[in-house]
Amino acid sequence: MRFSHIKLIFFTLFIFFKPNFATAAEQDTTYIFLKDYGLQKTRNKNAIKYINEALKDVSGDQPKVLIFTPGEYHFYPDGAQQREYFESNTTDINPKICAFVFEKVNNLVIDGRGSRLIFHEQMQPFTFDSCKNIVLKNLSIDWEQPLTAQAEILKVTDHFIELGIDEEQYPYRIEEGKLFFNENRRDQKEWRSTMEFDREGRYVVPQTGDDGCLGENWHNYEAVATMPGIFRLNNNFERKPTKGNYLVFRHSTRAHAGIFISGSKNISVQNLNLYHATGLGILAQFSENLNFDRYRAVPNPAKNRYFGGGDDGLQVSNCKGKITVRNCEFAGLMDDPINVHGTSVQVQAILAPNKLRCRFMHQQSVGLNWGHNGDEVSFIENEQMNSLGIGEVVAFEKDGAKNFILTLAKPVPVNLQIGDALGNLSWSPDVLIENNQFKSCRARGLLVSTPGEVVVRNNTFESSGSAILISGDANGWFESGAVKDVLIQGNTFNDLCNTSSYQFCEAIISIYPIIPRLENNTPPFHRNIRIIENEFHPFDYPVLFARSVDGIRFERNKLTRSYNFEPFHERHYTFTFEYCKNVNIQENEFSDDLLGKNIFLKRTPDQYVDSDLGSEFKIERF
Repeated sequence: MRFSHIKLIFFTLFIFFKPNFATAAEQDTTYIFLKDYGLQKTRNKNAIKYINEALKDVSGDQPKVLIFTPGEYHFYPDGAQQREYFESNTTDINPKICAFVFEKVNNLVIDGRGSRLIFHEQMQPFTFDSCKNIVLKNLSIDWEQPLTAQAEILKVTDHFIELGIDEEQYPYRIEEGKLFFNENRRDQKEWRSTMEFDREGRYVVPQTGDDGCLGENWHNYEAVATMPGIFRLNNNFERKPTKGNYLVFRHSTRAHAGIFISGSKNISVQNLNLYHATGLGILAQFSENLNFDRYRAVPNPAKNRYFGGGDDGLQVSNCKGKITVRNCEFAGLMDDPINVHGTSVQVQAILAPNKLRCRFMHQQSVGLNWGHNGDEVSFIENEQMNSLGIGEVVAFEKDGAKNFILTLAKPVPVNLQIGDALGNLSWSPDVLIENNQFKSCRARGLLVSTPGEVVVRNNTFESSGSAILISGDANGWFESGAVKDVLIQGNTFNDLCNTSSYQFCEAIISIYPIIPRLENNTPPFHRNIRIIENEFHPFDYPVLFARSVDGIRFERNKLTRSYNFEPFHERHYTFTFEYCKNVNIQENEFSDDLLGKNIFLKRTPDQYVDSDLGSEFKIERF
């Protein structure tokens, strides 16, 4: 073998999961030093070929530690491994360009020792496919030329905006009056959306989310270069940004994750900075028992960037076991920091009493290995989202990328119809979200849709949209998972929460399942949500919005009004409950100047509401 290794008899201390290979039994551990494969710290040398050689020696079940010499290493697509992966919530572009590919690797620690890994063009830095007992720690991931751009606002008039840009980090060209950015050497992408970040606070400027940044007429601009690194956007923009702030330009395709975890078990990410990714930051799908500790999907402070590590910071799609996220930080993301959900699919044909043809309805969910022998699935009526019963999978067979054939142990419910949906209950994790910082990102803070036990505790939220969104649907995004046990306790919701409008952001905490036909007799979709002992600092009216919930408690919370931002939300109610049952509001503390001090009840009868609010809170009914 080419690598140097030390074999020691010792008590294994890999205790990132219990139980797993990390036991106190005697083990032989192999230490693999990447420097022995020729890996050198140099900007001009592609590290891929050295990595490819080293990864040949990580197979087998024997415990191994893969060690970097501290430094900066560059990775280019040339020579990278290519794989076909259908990645959840990611554009279906194959093959994926993969730097570190670990396939069926067990009992491995990857220790970056503070190294900086710099990537170029569209790439997927780390891939864990069918692996067990993995620790990835102590490194940073970034791009030399990110696939997102930013520019400083130098001047604003009624007729143009003048911008200054770092051409080394964000190469661009102007063609026929339109702005294009580098995606790779062979292709350039046109600017397609914009965000504005406050210069000092480094947060998304209030009321600028999505189309609100420059107004709906922003596409009518004409770009003109005035000198190197400075250009103007000629247009009478409906909304004017603020001089000195930064505009962030989104132009790339969501084609790769920063870290992709598929079909794996007992994976831990520790002390890792993700400063950029060309899609989702970390994507885990059909995996079990995942731990994230001191993972930071944030802007690179050394580069003065305002955008952070990818779109979603952490996407957990169709996983099971326990998902733990502790001591992490999310900032400047182009989408949600954390999204935990399943994938619902639509019934296309009933081929036999126990056989269905189903379809992936969202374009970013195609090709998933959705069903496995023994999986428990729920049959879901489409319009009211009622469960029609439970089935067990016997066989799953792909029928192209969009369709599959599902064979079940018993006949499907007699009232199941074409157009109804299925959700996979077996791939529904328990979730612990604790001691994290959710700073200002493009959209919401935490999205969670899983029937497992969910604990959201001692976090700080400063999200641009809703801090917490609990959704679930089989009609739009097809992200499934009716919750049954959610505790939201000891968190701080600062006044940056819900400062801009995004989809489903009806309040600081928004419980918004997508149910096309809600009626008085429609069974509640979500159950057992407790919001206890939190601090809220709302500048606007809506604090809690809940739709179709049976059992929601809002107790011992403290609400103190902030004056840092102007109210703008169309919903002028502190609390809104639609089609809910068993609502309990008790022992909360409200500042005298809190906006609203009211409750809106839509199809939520008074007998289902128990509160101690008294006459100071007005109740409106519909």
